[in-house]
Amino acid sequence: MRCPFCGYAESRVLDTSHDARGEVRRRRECDSCHLRFSTLERALDSIPLIIKQDGSREEFNREKLLRGIKIACAKRPVSADDMDHIAGEVESYLENLGKPEVPSRVIGDRVINRLKQLDLIAYIRYASVYLKLGDLRAIRDEIDELLEGTE
Repeated sequence: MRCPFCGYAESRVLDTSHDARGEVRRRRECDSCHLRFSTLERALDSIPLIIKQDGSREEFNREKLLRGIKIACAKRPVSADDMDHIAGEVESYLENLGKPEVPSRVIGDRVINRLKQLDLIAYIRYASVYLKLGDLRAIRDEIDELLEGTE
């Protein structure tokens, strides 16, 4: 494993741990500069192609999904672990479907439901793009619906 600090190709594994999603986290030390870093390993499973709304297809990109979740959760009391957990749940769900292709709506629905449980402001931010809430009235209607559910 190449050191992210000095680029040296050899490192020692100091510690290994596993999580529920099947990922392996390794703590490493560079043999050259002796700085420590962590790596995350995931088994490559067959994740289906995502069918976009325009009919095009692309590979699932966990980092792209996580970026959208982070934008929705910016400056909100949502931990990085919670955001990563949502992305991991979606990825696991897609892997377990066993289908070669899945509409992008499946991903959006899962994310929006989790954000609604986690943080309503992040939910509104994500919903404004995902549900195409194109004007203030549509956003206000969504907020009014949320407020009715919390009273």
